Amino acid sequence: MPSPACRFCGAPLTETFADLGMSPLSNSYLTPERGSAMEPFYPLYAWVCSECKLVQLQEFETPDQIFSDYAYFSSYSSSWLAHAERYVTQMVDVYGIGADSHVVEIASNDGYLLQYFHQLGVPVLGIEPAANVAEAAVAKGIDTRVAFFGRETARLVAADRPADLLLGNNVLAHVPDINDFVAGMKLLLAPGGVITMEFPHLMRLVEDHQFDTIYHEHFSYLSFMTVTQMFAAHGLRLFDVEEIPTHGGSLRIHGCHEEADREQSDRAVHLLERERTAGYGELDLYRRFARDLPGEKRQIVGFLMSLKERGLSVAGYGAAAKGNTLLNFCGIGTDVFDYVVDLNPHKQGHLLPGSHIPVLAPATLRETQPDIVVILPWNLRTEITEQHAYVREWGGQFAARSPEMRLLD
Repeated sequence: MPSPACRFCGAPLTETFADLGMSPLSNSYLTPERGSAMEPFYPLYAWVCSECKLVQLQEFETPDQIFSDYAYFSSYSSSWLAHAERYVTQMVDVYGIGADSHVVEIASNDGYLLQYFHQLGVPVLGIEPAANVAEAAVAKGIDTRVAFFGRETARLVAADRPADLLLGNNVLAHVPDINDFVAGMKLLLAPGGVITMEFPHLMRLVEDHQFDTIYHEHFSYLSFMTVTQMFAAHGLRLFDVEEIPTHGGSLRIHGCHEEADREQSDRAVHLLERERTAGYGELDLYRRFARDLPGEKRQIVGFLMSLKERGLSVAGYGAAAKGNTLLNFCGIGTDVFDYVVDLNPHKQGHLLPGSHIPVLAPATLRETQPDIVVILPWNLRTEITEQHAYVREWGGQFAARSPEMRLLD
């Protein structure tokens, strides 16, 4: 594979972080009619930059091809909606966001978060590239612009009104041109405004063996050290950071214009020091992660095959991107899983990419009573085991990665 250049600093990429083989796009669900057709696979290969330590994938498909007709709707997770509502309350309390403010969300999805500001009478605007998902937001009364975000979109929006609060949840990692994206935030942010961005924390990925959070839609995997460099390169300063539990462990960064009078928090100082002490500024840590991957694969395959050897029936819960990474990396398909269920009706009736496991409605669990239900989006295992506790009525058990694949108590 030819060595590309770092998407942030431009240095040549020569160091491997994770080689997960060949995989289809994790959200490219197939209709049954397409089940025997050709399916594109791409290298799922993550590099780490020797200079800035940005972990990253190459761009094999453009954002237009990945996100223009998207299958992910945020509102189908009750825990994620609760997270969004708590965030809105926090922004109102901490930054005084109110009726005189302008809140802009990048990658606003189906209005899952902006609806809570809207209910408080706060003027909002969503920027969402997937037209099919944006329609759901508009139906909720959320003003939404269908566009990819960068300098050009930022200038157009700022000409109408800059953002007092500019936010984006799980989008910073999804953009191939990360410099254009961060530069756009600089242009759109009002002089006294605040940026918050949430994204999975690289430290959690490494320490908890979360290799299945690597997929083609995620172009970048971010430490606080590296993202601080990115924002500084575009005249923005990160003055605070929160460590939050979403997606297996994420960061919520708080940023402002470089010249803004906001004091850097102790949390920001301490997290930078923790990352440095843990070795995120050195290549040894990243090389060790790459060496451990084959063992992770063997453990998962061995666990699942042991279930089948015992004659147990196995179903999956959650047609999630991380599940598709795991299944394709491990070469697991209908030889192990009878089906996967998902609450999202946009995924039901389709086949998972690569593995071709059918996606059915959750009611199928009661109908077929599988012995084992493997929770593929392990970050939601508490929510899922509580909502579907009835599985235990027929002696069924749940399994999930935590970090090894195992049966849950």
